[in-house]
Amino acid sequence: MKIGCPKEIKPQEFRVGMTPNAVHEAVQHGHEVLIETGAGAGAGFDDMAYVAAGAKIISTAAEIFAAADMIVKVKEPQPAERKMLREGQVLFTYLHLAPDPEQTRDLLASGATCIAYETVTDRNGGLPLLAPMSEVAGKLAPQVGAWTLQKANGGRGVLLGGVPGVAPARVAVIGGGVVGTHAARVAAGMGAEVTVLDRSLVRMRYLDDIFSRDFKTMYASAGNIAEVIAEADMVIGAVLIPGAAAPKLISRAQLATMKPGAALVDVAIDQGGCFETSKPTTHKDPIYEVDGIMHYCVANMPGAVARTSTIALGNATMPFMLALADKGWKQACADDPHLLEGLNVHAGKLTYYAVGKALGIDVVSPALVIKG
Repeated sequence: MKIGCPKEIKPQEFRVGMTPNAVHEAVQHGHEVLIETGAGAGAGFDDMAYVAAGAKIISTAAEIFAAADMIVKVKEPQPAERKMLREGQVLFTYLHLAPDPEQTRDLLASGATCIAYETVTDRNGGLPLLAPMSEVAGKLAPQVGAWTLQKANGGRGVLLGGVPGVAPARVAVIGGGVVGTHAARVAAGMGAEVTVLDRSLVRMRYLDDIFSRDFKTMYASAGNIAEVIAEADMVIGAVLIPGAAAPKLISRAQLATMKPGAALVDVAIDQGGCFETSKPTTHKDPIYEVDGIMHYCVANMPGAVARTSTIALGNATMPFMLALADKGWKQACADDPHLLEGLNVHAGKLTYYAVGKALGIDVVSPALVIKG
């Protein structure tokens, strides 16, 4: 199979879909790998590293899309890239379709087979291709939140860990999954007073057993959220409903109850955001103010640490990428029901229920698609 990896063109996206190690593995499996020149530069991988691994360096993304049987990326295809997709081609990347009707329409029109990293599952009910980026984003959230809190950036001017004689900042983390757990650990490690809110009693028992000395847990009822955010200096939104749009947990009206200059960090922004006032931002212009509250809503947070993120993502995606290349997408999905969960679009049909529900589009069962 010809596997193509174009350079990411989303603003301030420095990651790359394949590392030289992934290229080497694919070539060892008998596949041809096409890498756009400069694709890995932002993550510290030059063209010669890819050549040494066995890739062919291609001048333009258009040539890669025209030649490749499978396109491997990081972020969702941008409008110009979507126009280059074709019927029968496989796209393997993050998609986040639920809050993005325009992208969904374009992918359906392309006729391509689109497999989303964020909905591939594992035998434990986890999301193995989302987890590494969730870990990175969770660890970054308190860092960027602490920066947002600095007075020069419009924040309250509060130091997360305080100093002797001055209380530390209060941090509320809504969602106790992968993102929330890593965010809470880092915020607590920075000296903040941290509360994690979640609706799963099982998850809260786990967090309390393991991290009770580091942070507190609280049930994520509407009343508790309202109470905690009123006292918080920073709120980190870390909720996830796989493949679906994120629920809005803080309304604009509630901003008036918060401390002036408090920071909202919305890690769920890829799925539409979990605060009513959230809108996607970039690393170049990451924060904005609404009603005196500072918002950090960068839609590709892990891109800020592109080398770490690229290697972590490549470690997770490589086995699935090789299965798709070795067997073809249909057989690979038939052999692995967890990979099948990643199938979002095929030949003009939507195949993921949560996206269809969010966008009001009819859905075809992926199990029926692979039998067809």
